[in-house]
Amino acid sequence: MPAITGPVQITTVSGGIVQFGDALYISPKSNSKSVTGAGAVNTGGIIITNNGLSASNVLDTNLIDQPTLGNN
Repeated sequence: MPAITGPVQITTVSGGIVQFGDALYISPKSNSKSVTGAGAVNTGGIIITNNGLSASNVLDTNLIDQPTLGNN
């Protein structure tokens, strides 16, 4: 069944997948993890952030978050 999408704003696509409509599966071919503080990676037309104290938890207890081995 076709998808009905509303307004979409795509400013940059660098090595990513943009899918509208039906798909059997979409699996990642690469993955990465980054740790940033509050309000560091906000994107959009108008950004207003009011942050007090910001702390990032870098302790990762998961050994594998999203495996790419075997994703075709």
